[in-house]
Amino acid sequence: MFNTSQNNKMVEVLSGPERRRRRTPQEKIAIIQQTMEPGMTVSHVARLHGINANQIFKWRRQYEDGSLTAVTSGGEVVPASELAAANKQIRELQRLLGKKTMEAEILKEAVEFGRTKNVWFAPVLQVHL
Repeated sequence: MFNTSQNNKMVEVLSGPERRRRRTPQEKIAIIQQTMEPGMTVSHVARLHGINANQIFKWRRQYEDGSLTAVTSGGEVVPASELAAANKQIRELQRLLGKKTMEAEILKEAVEFGRTKNVWFAPVLQVHL
């Protein structure tokens, strides 16, 4: 006879093929935050939740990019990297618009100055403006 207290082993019984578990963004974020707690490792948290550690690393990258968020109905998801690039382009376009606006104002002032001071090309300015 053998002693069962020394041979306690857990056995998981599979009743059939398992489906992948779909986790909500909130669950993923909670798991990611667990990996950031003192003394916790990604592999330990992965074992606790029955997840491959690589999956948690992928979720962490998505979390850092800002693409791991819940989507509201009808909402569009844009990764943070794309948002940053779009904001940079908007700032550049605003800078160019400001520059062109200043150039247009300078040209208007030059035309007004030319109309009042130089008689020989004033009729030309009147026709074109």
